[in-house]
Amino acid sequence: MAESQEAVPEEAEAERSEPAATPLLAPRGGVPELSVSVSEIHRAAEFLDSGHGPFAVDAERASGFRYSNRAYLVQIRRAGAGTVLIDPVSHGADPVETLAPVAEVLTTDEWVLHAADQDLPCLSELGIRPVRLYDTELAGRLAGFDKVNLAAMVQRLLGLQLMKGHGAADWSKRPLPTDWLNYAALDVEVLVDLRNAIAAVLDEQGKTGWTVQEFEHLKMFEPAPTRRDRWRRTSGIHKVRDPRALAAVRELWIARDTIAQRRDIAPGRILPDAAIINAATADPDTAEKLTALPVFGGHRQRRNAKVWLDALARARTTEDLPSSQEASNGPPPASRWARRKPEAAARLEAARAALFEVSQRVSVPTENLISPDVVRRLCWDWEPPPQNSTVVAAVDDFLREAGARPWQRELTVPALAKALEN
Repeated sequence: MAESQEAVPEEAEAERSEPAATPLLAPRGGVPELSVSVSEIHRAAEFLDSGHGPFAVDAERASGFRYSNRAYLVQIRRAGAGTVLIDPVSHGADPVETLAPVAEVLTTDEWVLHAADQDLPCLSELGIRPVRLYDTELAGRLAGFDKVNLAAMVQRLLGLQLMKGHGAADWSKRPLPTDWLNYAALDVEVLVDLRNAIAAVLDEQGKTGWTVQEFEHLKMFEPAPTRRDRWRRTSGIHKVRDPRALAAVRELWIARDTIAQRRDIAPGRILPDAAIINAATADPDTAEKLTALPVFGGHRQRRNAKVWLDALARARTTEDLPSSQEASNGPPPASRWARRKPEAAARLEAARAALFEVSQRVSVPTENLISPDVVRRLCWDWEPPPQNSTVVAAVDDFLREAGARPWQRELTVPALAKALEN
C-alpha cells in the first residue's frame, strides 16, 4: 500500500523547486589593489577610461563612528576595465583635485548605484557627480518588490547570494582589511547585471518612462536643510517637559556636538543620548553628583566633567527657555488633526484610502507614488478652488509646485481630486 503524502501548497512547492542561489564569494579577477597615492588614483582613472559602458559606483562611509558623512572608500566597476578601489582620504592632498581625473571619466556614461541618495552626497563632496544615473533600489520599489536591499534583489534576479559583510563597519580604519576590500568589490561586481535585469522587469510592466523621470529627479535632488533645532532629535527627549530641563538637553547636546565635530567622532560615542537626558533631568551641580550618574562615572566622562557641568550651569541661568514643541512651518502631526481640524483629518483619511487603491493597482508603494508630506500639506491647507477652476486643476498645480513628477501626477491627481471633492 502506497504511503499517503501531505498536500503541499503550490507556493511552497514552487519555492522548493527554485535552484539554490550561488554564493558570490570573491570578485572575478580577485580583489583589486587599493589605489591610495595620487599617481595610483590617476592610473585608476586611466584604467576606467579604457573600458566601455556604464559605471557601477558605490561608496563606504563610517556612519556611527565619525561625525562627518564623508566617503572613506569609493568602488567603481566598468566592463572591459574591471573594478578599482579608491582611498579618497589617505593621499595627503586635496581630494577634489586628486580625484578630478576619475570624476572626468565618470561623466562619459551612466552610473549604476543602489540606494543612490545615500552615496551621492559624499561623492559630490569629492567633486564626483553623475550626468546620468540608474538606481537599482528605487527601480525595485517601482517594480513592486517587497525586498529591495541589494542582496535580496541580486538573489531574486540573478540567482546569486551576496554574503553578509562589513557594511556597518568603521571604514575610516586604516589599513583596510582584505576581507573588507573583498566585500566592497563585490558590492559593484554585478550591479550592472542587476540594472539590466530590473530594467527588463520594469519594461514588461510598462514603467520604463517612470524610471527615467525618477532618476532625473534624483540626480538633481537636493535634500531640504536640516531643521534648526537638531538637538530636539535627542533620543528620549519626549520624556522631558520642563523648559529648564529642555534647556539642559540643548546645552549638553551643543557641548557634545562641538567636541564631536572637532574630533570627527560620532556624537553618540562622545556621550550617549540617554546620558544627556539623565543629566538634564537630574541636574547635578557638582562633579561628585555628576559622576554618580550612569555613564558619567567612567574615566573618559570624568575627564570631561567640567564641560558637562558648565553646560548644565548655562541651562540654569539662560533666559532663552525652549518650548516643549518646536515651531513648525508645516501641518502638525496627523494624530492631532481630528481635534484641531476635523475636516482636514477627514480629507487625509480619504486621500490615503484613494492612494492605497492606486498603489495596489500599479504595484508601487504609496510613498513612491507621492510624498506623504505633500499629501499631508495638501489636505491640511486645502481650500476649494474658485469657480473658474476645477479641483483636478488645483490638485495638479499643488503637486507640480511640490515637485511631483508627471507620471506621479497622472496617477494620483484623479484619485486625490475625487477624495477631496467627496
